[in-house]
Amino acid sequence: MEYLDFELPIKELEEQLGKCLIIGQESDVDVTNTCKQINKKLQETKKSIYKNLTAWQRVQLSRHPSRPYTMDHVRALCGETFLELFGDRGFKDDKAMIGGLGKIDGQSFMIVGQQKGFNTKTRQFRNFGMANPEGYRKALRLMKMAEKFGIPVLTLIDTPGAYPGLEAEERGQGEAIARNIFEMIRLKVPIITVIVGEGASGGALGIGVGDKVYMMENTWYSVISPESCSSILWKSWEYKEQAAEALKLTSADMKKQKLVDDIIPEPLGGAHYDRATAFKTVEQYIMKGFNELKDLSTEELIAQRMEKYSRMGEYKE
Repeated sequence: MEYLDFELPIKELEEQLGKCLIIGQESDVDVTNTCKQINKKLQETKKSIYKNLTAWQRVQLSRHPSRPYTMDHVRALCGETFLELFGDRGFKDDKAMIGGLGKIDGQSFMIVGQQKGFNTKTRQFRNFGMANPEGYRKALRLMKMAEKFGIPVLTLIDTPGAYPGLEAEERGQGEAIARNIFEMIRLKVPIITVIVGEGASGGALGIGVGDKVYMMENTWYSVISPESCSSILWKSWEYKEQAAEALKLTSADMKKQKLVDDIIPEPLGGAHYDRATAFKTVEQYIMKGFNELKDLSTEELIAQRMEKYSRMGEYKE
């Protein structure tokens, strides 16, 4: 297990507990009470830390190297039923954007999402989860295919942003994202969106238009990352913590502002502490959302979606 800076008190107690258990196994000394006391303190420390997380600490948790990525969720949700589809039929296949057909609890979904790598080699292969225009065009191609066959769409968001390179701009990065938003608003099948990690800028919005939008508890969703915001306003990354607070990017902030529909609770410490429970909870929210949408007519579905996004940004004194 890798620990973040604010998790160091937990690391120390877990190491103490481990040493205590080893002593008990390798000697005749009864360490039962000592282990119980350490474990009690460990649980109290975990609750104290994780119940009072700052916005920046939640950003850190969303990037935790042990946190489940999009394909981890897909494998857990769909098992062997997932069939990955490739290419935008125009330029090439973008490895940062995955998509395909899969069944969740017996219901077919077209699943689209950004995939990060878990080590240096796979991060380079996946371009760190930053999709190029062909990635968004692949996503749209798959969503239009789902529309043709009446299959609901599930999008899983985890990206530090769309790829900002010169070649991406030359191939129409902004247009590709804008086209996706335009087309998703009018898509004739239910769209369920889950933010499973980072939800940064237009890179997230390019697959983020949904009838139901859920955020996992320790994720963030914002027009800009705290580091980039800090570098623009203060010319330095040192103020990223203040920027995170000011951006109101946590799941609780987004729910309060009615920009997402609900928050998916995570196990204490984050999804990586108990992956099975996290995957099961995500599945429950997906199916709950789908069951609320499946009986709506196409006209009702699109009208509700348009009304939902039209209300965003309204302000009354």
